[in-house]
Amino acid sequence: MMNPKLKSYIPVADMIARTWGAECEVVLHDVADPEHSVVYVVNGHVTGREIGQGFEHFVKSALEQGNTNEDFVANDFFRKKGKLIRTSSAMIRDDEGKLIGALCINIDMTRMLQQAEYIQSFLPQAQEKTAVKKAVSPDRVEDMVFSLIDNILADCETAALSREERIAKIRFMDTRGIFQLKGSIEQVAERLGVNKVTVYSYLDEVRGKR
Repeated sequence: MMNPKLKSYIPVADMIARTWGAECEVVLHDVADPEHSVVYVVNGHVTGREIGQGFEHFVKSALEQGNTNEDFVANDFFRKKGKLIRTSSAMIRDDEGKLIGALCINIDMTRMLQQAEYIQSFLPQAQEKTAVKKAVSPDRVEDMVFSLIDNILADCETAALSREERIAKIRFMDTRGIFQLKGSIEQVAERLGVNKVTVYSYLDEVRGKR
């Protein structure tokens, strides 16, 4: 069931999608259930997002573009289903500052890129520009990722988890980019009640190194 505080973002999602058109997908996440965080989607055909799926890209984007002063990340790119997608995400917090959701915008840039390449073909070759990634800042990004770790493990008795269940949780976290953040191994180990070596061994198994 969707957090009631997130329902007010549904009209915002509809407005954004209607403003930018059919190539703009808007996804609303409720991070209380990270493995099934998607609670509302507009224009899901862009990347194939559906209600009941888990988050995918916004953790990675936050880690790459982390900013201590803002609760959003903007203008990252990824490829999905053969499309070039431009993505931005805003973190949603409750009155106490706890992360409760995210509003993600995914725009299919494929046609724009094709048009740009067509126009470029008539112009002198432009000087190549090197993209510079912003340095990862820990404060807001750490808060977001550690909140997600808490939410992923919130509904289970960690001491009672079997080895297979722990590995499944680790696999989910890894595919969502959580272990890219420094300190995440320690946080997961503490919450699972195991040592870091055990978490590393689970990660090796998940990644096919064992």
